[in-house]
Amino acid sequence: MQQKISLKVLPSEAANEAVIKQLIANSCSKKLSSVSGYTIAKQSIDARAKTIWVNLTVNAFIDEPFHQREIQSFNFKDVQNASKSVIIIGAGPAGLFAALQLIEQGIKPIILERGKDVRARRRDLAALNKEGIVNPESNYCFGEGGAGTYSDGKLYTRSNKRGDIDRILNLFVHFGAEEKILYEAHPHIGTNKLPHIITAMRKCITDCGGEFLFEKKVIDFEIADNKIRSVKTADGNSFTAEAIILATGHSARDIFELLHSKNILIEAKPFALGVRVEHPQQLIDSVQYHCSSRGEFLPPASYSLVQQVNGRGVFSFCMCPGGIIAPAATTPGELVVNGWSPSKRNNPYANSGMVVQIELSDVIKNEKMKADALAMMRFQQMVEQKSFIAGGGNFVAPAQRMVDFSNKKRSADLPDCSYQPGLNSSQLNEVLPDFIYSALAKGFIEFGKKVKGYFTNDAVVVATESRTSSPVRIPRDAETLQHPQIKNLYPCAEGAGYAGGIVSAAMDGERVAKQLADKLTNL
Repeated sequence: MQQKISLKVLPSEAANEAVIKQLIANSCSKKLSSVSGYTIAKQSIDARAKTIWVNLTVNAFIDEPFHQREIQSFNFKDVQNASKSVIIIGAGPAGLFAALQLIEQGIKPIILERGKDVRARRRDLAALNKEGIVNPESNYCFGEGGAGTYSDGKLYTRSNKRGDIDRILNLFVHFGAEEKILYEAHPHIGTNKLPHIITAMRKCITDCGGEFLFEKKVIDFEIADNKIRSVKTADGNSFTAEAIILATGHSARDIFELLHSKNILIEAKPFALGVRVEHPQQLIDSVQYHCSSRGEFLPPASYSLVQQVNGRGVFSFCMCPGGIIAPAATTPGELVVNGWSPSKRNNPYANSGMVVQIELSDVIKNEKMKADALAMMRFQQMVEQKSFIAGGGNFVAPAQRMVDFSNKKRSADLPDCSYQPGLNSSQLNEVLPDFIYSALAKGFIEFGKKVKGYFTNDAVVVATESRTSSPVRIPRDAETLQHPQIKNLYPCAEGAGYAGGIVSAAMDGERVAKQLADKLTNL
C-alpha cells in the first residue's frame, strides 16, 4: 500500500535515504524490509528555534514495489495548418506558457519577441556588465524567456487562486527542470539552468508548428472597428491573426506609450521602488540558523521582512541567497539593479530588494507630475535617471553602507560587492525621493531590531531597485479577459498589471490563452 507520512527530521537525516526509510518503518510499525521506497511530496525548513528541523511529507510504498514519481504528461498538437492563429507579443513566461496552452487547444501561436534568443542575449548581458553598453532590445528584461531567464528563476508564488501551480511546475520539469521543484516550499531553478529549459520550450513550440520570431519589436497596431487588424514591427513587417495576447512584461515602456498615443485605455498603477541590499551570506546564515557555520546539509539562508513606517509599507523583494546584483536597465542613462542566484546559490553574498510601496497620490503630491496614465512610469524613469547620474556613468551604481545610509552619512569606503560594473559612494538621500528614503532609513533600523545583525555597516545599499512590477495597468474584463475597448486584445501578466513573478505570469498567460481558445473554438 501507499501511505502519506509526515516526518520531522534533522537536516542531515533529510539527506539520508536509509534514515528516512527507517523512520517510515517506525511510523507504520513495520519492518524496514517492508519499505520499498518513497517520494517526497512536500519539504520545508523550520529554523525558528535553535535546533533546525526539516519537515517532510512523503509518499511511502509499504509492502509493494516502489514506483518513481509520475510526471504529468501533456498533449501538444500539430498546429502547422491550424485554422486559427493568435499573435503573442513577448516571449517571457506569460507568452511561452500561453503559446503552449494554445498548442494544446489546437491553435497556432505566432510569438513576436523584440529581443534575441537566450544564447545571443548572453553576449549583450556581458557587454552591459563589463563595458556599460546597454542594448535596448536585448538585456536582463528583454529577450527570450523575459526577465525571469537571467534573474533567478524563483518559482514561489502565493497566487494559488489564479491557476494550477502544479501544472506550471510539471511543465518546467517536462522541459528539463529538476523534480525537486515539485515539492520544495520555495522552489528555485537558477539562472544557469533556465536558458536550457527556455530553449526546450521554444523547440516544442516550433516543432508543433508554432512560429517563434526574434528581433520583432512591435511599433504599431492597425485598428478598425475596435479590433486590431494587424501588428506592425520595426523591420517593416505586418502580422495578422484572430486575436492578440499582449505579454510584454513590466518594462516595455514603448508599448505603454503606444497604447496611450492611440487613446487605448490604460491606467497608472501603484508599484514599489527602493534599493537592493547586500550582506555577506555568512552573516545571514548565522542569523537565520543560529550558528557560526551553516554546514553542508542546509541551503544558504534567506529572509523575508516587512515593516510599516508612518503608515507606509517597507518590505523585502526578490531575496537572492548566494546571489549576485546585476544591472537591469533597458535604456542608456537609466540605472536599475536586480538580483539573481545560480542553482547552487553558492556565491558569498546575499542580496534582496528593499522597497517602499508608492501610490499615485505620492507621485502627484511630492513630484508635481501630471496625473495621467503614465505618471507612475515617468516617476520611475526620473529616479532611475538620477541614480545613473549619481553613479557617474557606465552603470556604476551609487551606494552607501547601511548604517551610513540611515544616518545620511557618506561612506568613506564601500565593502566588496557582487555588482560587476562597480559602486560609487554616494548620498542616496539625494538620489531617492525623500518619502522613499525616509521610509527605508527607518525601516532598516526596525529590521535590525527584528533580525539581530541585519542593521550593519557590513551591508551595502545599492540604488535603484525600481522594476518590481509594472507602473501601468492595462484593463481587461474580469470574465472575458478582453480589453474593454479593443475586442481582440488580451492583456496579460506583469506588463498588464495582473501578475508578479514567473509562476503567476505563467498561470495568467495560460488562463488568457485558455479563455481565448474557448472563444475561438466556438466561433
